[in-house]
Amino acid sequence: MSASSHPHDVRPVRIWDLPTRLFHWLLALAIVGLLITANLGGNWMTWHQRLGYAVLALLLFRLIWGVVGGRWSQFRHFVRGPRRVWDYLRGRGQPDDDIGHSPLGALSVLAILGVLAVQVGTGLISDDEIAFAGPLSRFVAADTAYAATAYHKGWGKLLVLGLTALHIAAIAYYRLRHGRALLPAMLHGDKPLPPHTPASADGWRQRALALVVAAACVAATLAVVNLGNP
Repeated sequence: MSASSHPHDVRPVRIWDLPTRLFHWLLALAIVGLLITANLGGNWMTWHQRLGYAVLALLLFRLIWGVVGGRWSQFRHFVRGPRRVWDYLRGRGQPDDDIGHSPLGALSVLAILGVLAVQVGTGLISDDEIAFAGPLSRFVAADTAYAATAYHKGWGKLLVLGLTALHIAAIAYYRLRHGRALLPAMLHGDKPLPPHTPASADGWRQRALALVVAAACVAATLAVVNLGNP
């Protein structure tokens, strides 16, 4: 039974653990910063590069956290098969479809992570022969570096903008059409749900694990970047 069916038989349930919430907002800030610095160009490209490294570390973190994180942050608890997505679109969803990410929302999450991964990857090997060269550009052929640069500045940027706009539009749609505010739960972590709903672990052990994972992801990112140093 969904929370909306019995609004008085609900209680706050921790759905988004603190590490997931921090990831979400740090990634949002990084994307905004990347778009701004890319448009400003010039000396701002140094910050553009640093923010790109930050996104790489965040993506690595999310991939690992999707396995060991809180229940509703784990991919196995929100990534659905085609039939489940189709049923959801036809209004025949399951009771747990809207606890964390909905089946449709899960596709959006995977799309954003995938597009950002390609964007970061092309940034690492890009070379515009003017003022910017990715740290790994020396490991690829010149034609590959130029193609990566063209994609990164063109289609890649447009896809990031498009998915970001779609994400914001979906939040607005759920708020205006269904009266469901999605943002508050990503701020404080809780959703009003039936008492039997399993919660995501979010205690000090989980947060300590997140710090270890984050440190490992930062170290891995630095290792990748330093590969390009002669």
